Amino acid sequence: MPRVALLTSGGIAPCLSAAVGGLIEKYNEISPDSEIIGYKHGYRGLLLGESVTFSQNVKENYEIFYDFGGTPIGNSRVKLTNVDDCVKKGYVSEGQDPLDVAANQLFKDRIDILHIIGGDDTNTMAAALARHLEKKGTKLTVVGLPKTVDNDVVPVEQTLGAWTAAEQGAIFFENIANENTTSRRQLIIHEVMGRHCGWLTASTAYEYRKLLENRKFLPELNISKERWDVHAVYIPETVVNFQKESQRLRKCMNENDCVNIFLSEGAGMDTIVRELESQGQEVPRDAFGHVRLDDINPGQWFAKQFAKVLDADKTLIQKSGYFARSAKPGERDLDLIKKSAFLAAEFALHGESGLVGLDDNNDGKLGLIDLQLIKGGKEFDTNQSWFQNMLISIGQK
Repeated sequence: MPRVALLTSGGIAPCLSAAVGGLIEKYNEISPDSEIIGYKHGYRGLLLGESVTFSQNVKENYEIFYDFGGTPIGNSRVKLTNVDDCVKKGYVSEGQDPLDVAANQLFKDRIDILHIIGGDDTNTMAAALARHLEKKGTKLTVVGLPKTVDNDVVPVEQTLGAWTAAEQGAIFFENIANENTTSRRQLIIHEVMGRHCGWLTASTAYEYRKLLENRKFLPELNISKERWDVHAVYIPETVVNFQKESQRLRKCMNENDCVNIFLSEGAGMDTIVRELESQGQEVPRDAFGHVRLDDINPGQWFAKQFAKVLDADKTLIQKSGYFARSAKPGERDLDLIKKSAFLAAEFALHGESGLVGLDDNNDGKLGLIDLQLIKGGKEFDTNQSWFQNMLISIGQK
């Protein structure tokens, strides 16, 4: 009777709760006697030995997890290889190696299978833990699932939760766009998550424009599709020509009395960081060394660049990130989540470690990917026809 541990980590996405449900459902079917525990708040719980056992009642009611966003066992951002940070936060004592502490806890809890559900940081930590366990001669099967709304994990074609985040971001902006009626010459910046990858911003804009196709308008009284449309999409993979864009968007403002920009939070990040550092300001970073984007506020920076040249009477910056990432999964995602979780349980029971995902190296087929191949920073392919056609349609290209 295997003992199975689940761990969710990083930021939340519209897949974590459902992935937990999918794993439970499959274990109920193929290994009903398995004992399942969840480490509370990700790697933090593993280091501190904090876990919860899934009762028979929980296992029988797995379908409830499909109807919720977030995660039932909690998340945290912990880098097991960042010893100083783990000591600082009290997860390990001075002189301890977090990887050793994690390995010892898994041994103490008699875990045979560990399922890790998270993004590139979470799964690269899983890879580091797997290597560490192997060196110690400890037998443990580690099977991960790729979670991130950014869709930026190498070599995964489509990460869990990303489709839903784009759909929910579009719904968010459906309401925000109506703010263009509150004043003349309004600049609205919709800031979307995406540190290094513009997929989510591009896909959110695309999903929003699909929603517009199903709406009726009344141009006679200023309810026109042009006013509610997307006027610019700025992502990390493209360079913003401020002079050219200022001229184009000023014309758009003059014609529509508003401008709607979809902005990836990572767009222009290097420029912003250089500007802050040149002013002697310290750039805030997290345990993984990532710039804390909420603290440097890219939306505000872009607003300052455009508001004056567009002669905007009012500027509104709205972030859809927490709204989008907190949703329960949509139909497309739930189907992929279940298929991935079911396959993850099967691989695990056969003693095969890796990450289950749509593999770019295998024609996008769902399968087991070597954990050592997992890394972040996957760029969005801006040459895709749907993206190029959208840019042409909004006049940005």
